[in-house]
Amino acid sequence: MHPAVFLSLPDLRCSLLLLVTWVFTPVTTEITSLDTENIDEILNNADVALVNFYADWCRFSQMLHPIFEEASDVIKEEFPNENQVVFARVDCDQHSDIAQRYRISKYPTLKLFRNGMMMKREYRGQRSVKALADYIRQQKSDPIQEIRDLAEITTLDRSKRNIIGYFEQKDSDNYRVFERVANILHDDCAFLSAFGDVSKPERYSGDNIIYKPPGHSAPDMVYLGAMTNFDVTYNWIQDKCVPLVREITFENGEELTEEGLPFLILFHMKEDTESLEIFQNEVARQLISEKGTINFLHADCDKFRHPLLHIQKTPADCPVIAIDSFRHMYVFGDFKDVLIPGKLKQFVFDLHSGKLHREFHHGPDPTDTAPGEQAQDVASSPPESSFQKLAPSEYRYTLLRDRDEL
Repeated sequence: MHPAVFLSLPDLRCSLLLLVTWVFTPVTTEITSLDTENIDEILNNADVALVNFYADWCRFSQMLHPIFEEASDVIKEEFPNENQVVFARVDCDQHSDIAQRYRISKYPTLKLFRNGMMMKREYRGQRSVKALADYIRQQKSDPIQEIRDLAEITTLDRSKRNIIGYFEQKDSDNYRVFERVANILHDDCAFLSAFGDVSKPERYSGDNIIYKPPGHSAPDMVYLGAMTNFDVTYNWIQDKCVPLVREITFENGEELTEEGLPFLILFHMKEDTESLEIFQNEVARQLISEKGTINFLHADCDKFRHPLLHIQKTPADCPVIAIDSFRHMYVFGDFKDVLIPGKLKQFVFDLHSGKLHREFHHGPDPTDTAPGEQAQDVASSPPESSFQKLAPSEYRYTLLRDRDEL
């Protein structure tokens, strides 16, 4: 029998204090630091990863660190599996190669990854514990609405791009690929699915995926690729969900600007769908090869009066086509000229070759001078870029300027 051990009152109080502290002190989550050795393995194995790209000298980065850590603690309690949600960070001064890889242009930048794939839309919400936690909860929610009765198809919101998957069963490789794609593209399309007896009338030759474009007159499109091939399925659905010509708004302007590509923009009145359709058709016909070198956009003339004024136009002049290179804005000729074969393509080529910029400053190239007419070097002052003003606010980020290493 062990003798009883009696503690003095001060020792007892100290022991109780340690016990209470141990019981009620929350377990803090260590933020994963990413480097060239571990970044691919960690991100590829994470269902969802929120990565903080920061620099120690940036005061906004310093302000975010404790908020980011506390949000990680909150989410870890709800998603305890280490691969469900990962909060990670990259010291961009120490790992400039990683910063270059993900085109970091400001600190701190919060980017979301799914199974190693970086999402196009970075986090731009409020920098608070609640907002960050709510954002992750939303990212972990099911992006696919289940159809219980095919009659629900008739009530779909046809202003949206709808992707519908018909599957024999939910526990299948086909559906897992569909679910993975939906997790990535749910901001661009509405995803729905039906299973078993409900989906049977639509499964003529097995599981399939249907795209229902906006509007009631456009025909459905059927996916004909391999259902278990993620890359093929993703590329097909992305092509349907992310149109070649996108609308620019004040909400997505910052995001589009940060893609770093010049804009080819159609300014049109909202109700003028005919001009938009012509523009979309000509972009697809003449400029599909230029996808990835320039962003094709359309904008509401009423909402974007300021850029129009920059090029000495008003909504009364719409439709108007212009290029914003983020240095200057250049105006296409008469909108009707867009139907001239190759005219729109030449306009974009003249941007890439520097001809638009050169002509604005020095007048027409000598080769464009009429026979017998003497070439003149006429200086001019092209309008400054208007859309560069939609870049990130300097009050929330440290913007990188003239920093060669990034």
